[in-house]
Amino acid sequence: MSESHGAITLKPIDEVAQYQKNLIPANIPTDYALKPMFESVAGAESIRHGVAAFRDFLYALFDRLSAHGHFAKPPKKSSSMADYPFLYYLNNLLVDIGYHGKLSEAGDSLLVTHSLLLAAPKSKIPAAGQMDCLRFLTLCGFNFAGVNLEAKTLNALETQPLEVSYPGNPALLAGLKALAIAEMELRTTRRYWNDNNFLRCDYRLLMANAPDMEDVLKDFLHPLPTEVSAFALKLHKRYTDMGLTCINTRLGLVSFAYAHVGNSQKPPAERDIYGKRVWEFAYSIKNGYNLFVRTKQTEKYADIIKAFPVYLQEKIAQGYGCDRKRGEPCQVGCQGIRIPLDGNILEMGGAIETWLDHEMPNALRK
Repeated sequence: MSESHGAITLKPIDEVAQYQKNLIPANIPTDYALKPMFESVAGAESIRHGVAAFRDFLYALFDRLSAHGHFAKPPKKSSSMADYPFLYYLNNLLVDIGYHGKLSEAGDSLLVTHSLLLAAPKSKIPAAGQMDCLRFLTLCGFNFAGVNLEAKTLNALETQPLEVSYPGNPALLAGLKALAIAEMELRTTRRYWNDNNFLRCDYRLLMANAPDMEDVLKDFLHPLPTEVSAFALKLHKRYTDMGLTCINTRLGLVSFAYAHVGNSQKPPAERDIYGKRVWEFAYSIKNGYNLFVRTKQTEKYADIIKAFPVYLQEKIAQGYGCDRKRGEPCQVGCQGIRIPLDGNILEMGGAIETWLDHEMPNALRK
């Protein structure tokens, strides 16, 4: 499920920034109901406005990162193509400020008495990284009262408590706090120090009702051409109507996986569903947007495959499996047969539907 096999070449920071921007929700509704646990943060309307403001801030943050790439220094050894520790530092610092900060009555500042920064020297963010984060967030519109941004390191004793504001749009602070609480207390997947899920503005964690998977998929597909996005949504509806379960997973990749889970009384874990997937949409810094298909039964419909476009015939004939075992550089061949989600897929639309139909589990075939 990870794309970190083989030699790793770190992508330029501007490409990583664009990759992260694509993961931010393009359309956030204005009227969704919130979980009761957020009533103590602020009014529902204030939180929704704050979340939208935080989303806009993230767009600006990644644009700034492209323009000021010197903040994001590469690690000594990369674990992925998007492995910039500065992003993890920003992610965790923003979560920490939002989670531990007390929102003022006017809603225009957060007072932080406990944070990763104030806990120095035990902080997981290196001293130089702390100041870089504060300087960069200041460039992005934040204000940290009393902090000397010219200093090499932060004097924690002089900044306790730390007053944090966002003068350009104070509404952001309520959204930041609510999202940070959700990140810390509601995320079902395990949080790691070196992730940056918070920088995706996952507002759906705040929602009282489960999000509609089709709407989540629309957000995932929004950077793609309209016709390609429409084709992907058509596949989603076709096969969920036929009985496949769709999960949105971040187990290494950002993915929408489709599997037949049967009629088990106990809902299977996300990892188990992913392991049973028939196909998936996935997005990665390495390969972009793709459709992956894990063929199991091609020998049963070999004559039908002969009528497919030549490109698709060749892809199916190659099969899938570990690229390195076949003497090739890793292209995530173990994940399935990879078909790029671009304009070319539209010319094969009918053949792909026929292909997926024949790969459906026997229990779901009509």
